[in-house]
Amino acid sequence: MPAQNKKLQVKYGNLSTKTSIVGTTADILRVRNYALAKGRFFDEDEDKGRRRVAVLGQTVVENIFGEEDPVGKMIRIGRVPFAAIGVLTPKGLDINGTDQDDQIIIPLQMALRRLFNLTYINTIYVQARDSHSIHRAESEIRTILREGHHIRRGKPGDFTIQNQASVIEAQKESGRAFTLLISSIAAVSLLVGGIGIMAVMLISIRERIKEIGIRMAVGAKKSDILMQFLAESLLLSIGGWIIGIIMGITVAVIIAIFADWPFSLSLKVVVISFLSTVAMGIFFGVYPAKKAADLDPIKALQFE
Repeated sequence: MPAQNKKLQVKYGNLSTKTSIVGTTADILRVRNYALAKGRFFDEDEDKGRRRVAVLGQTVVENIFGEEDPVGKMIRIGRVPFAAIGVLTPKGLDINGTDQDDQIIIPLQMALRRLFNLTYINTIYVQARDSHSIHRAESEIRTILREGHHIRRGKPGDFTIQNQASVIEAQKESGRAFTLLISSIAAVSLLVGGIGIMAVMLISIRERIKEIGIRMAVGAKKSDILMQFLAESLLLSIGGWIIGIIMGITVAVIIAIFADWPFSLSLKVVVISFLSTVAMGIFFGVYPAKKAADLDPIKALQFE
């Protein structure tokens, strides 16, 4: 299925929007798994006859028609009037983050001759019979294109072939790299936070040496002193976790509201972050707590 697209201004009445104009054939319904929400799609005769008909994506309808039914209305693409004959069902974003509903589909011959002023296409969509046939189909397409473009053996091709499997794998690889980066930043942040907790605890112990000595003098055991300062270390880390969670959710909600993005909160992430915080509080609190527990009560009482 051939296709050519270009961003153009589209007008209806006093409203306008810039959207992707896709010139193609009726095979797009089958090859790209599109469906109609209302109206109809153009046929082969309308393509050959260069009829001025258009099928609109849902985003375009919302931008220039609002609640009004677009079927049967006249729109202007560039300077050329078109009749809106159908509306596609919403498809949302593709794997590249592109809005698949922000487009208008028109007959290929009309698009090439009247709107784009071109004699060639830059995209061909092909649908394999099943997932097992993708690589074989890709190999056959590459052979046909190299022969059609008269490219000699050993020379690089002047075209690019992409299949959904390779694109999805590339997206997963990018996701894994991004996750690794975020994890590294989180690990460094935890390390810095842990060192901060340990420093605060050491300062606290130094300022409270006499208090520790008095507690030991009245019968407090080493384990009591150890647990006291471990509890304080945990309190510091959990307090930081609570503040971080509140700030993170608040910022995420604000961004979601202003950017019109969906917001979701993963309970799993919250639990993992809490457990990491507890582990950090214990790990970085052990040394200060042990140092406090090992103080000599006589020297502690004499400390000024």
